[in-house]
Amino acid sequence: MTTAPAPAPASLAAGATGGDAAGPPARTLRCRTVAAGGFKQLNYVRDLPPIAVQERLDRPGGEEDLSPVEAMLAALGSCLTARIRANAIASGTAIHTLALDVEGDLAVSGMWGQPGAIPPRIGFGAIRVRVTIDADLPADRLRAMINHALMWSPVANTLHDAVDLDVSLAGPPPAHPLPGQALERDER
Repeated sequence: MTTAPAPAPASLAAGATGGDAAGPPARTLRCRTVAAGGFKQLNYVRDLPPIAVQERLDRPGGEEDLSPVEAMLAALGSCLTARIRANAIASGTAIHTLALDVEGDLAVSGMWGQPGAIPPRIGFGAIRVRVTIDADLPADRLRAMINHALMWSPVANTLHDAVDLDVSLAGPPPAHPLPGQALERDER
């Protein structure tokens, strides 16, 4: 893969932040996640084909779909890769190869705990990203490019900074769900 230097789009030009001094503008992204039977979910984003994600609970089966935490690692790797490439384009640097190895140490627990109990720390305790890059820059400039990508990655910032998470109960489902939104019957 060779990415030839290209003129930087206005949004990538040096000094462009995408917002004012208060920070980049916010926009709302949406995903509709629909239970598809068992522990499989179908995720609908824009007009893309559904993205299947399945919680495996360390049981065999479901290997053809990403688990939720694997999807999170993929999102981090994808976001960082895009930012590194954008930095290269903005600086007129050719990237010949770029690959990220993303791994995380996951503290797992049972799916269910006692009602009202506070679980021990679960989820990722540490995530490591190893960047393999061949580009027309010395190592110190590559490290700076990677650090800049990390600082400006929405996914990385969501992982390393506190985020407001609001989960609420919606009203009853519609009498006639939209196509692709009906629950499959779990015949267990």
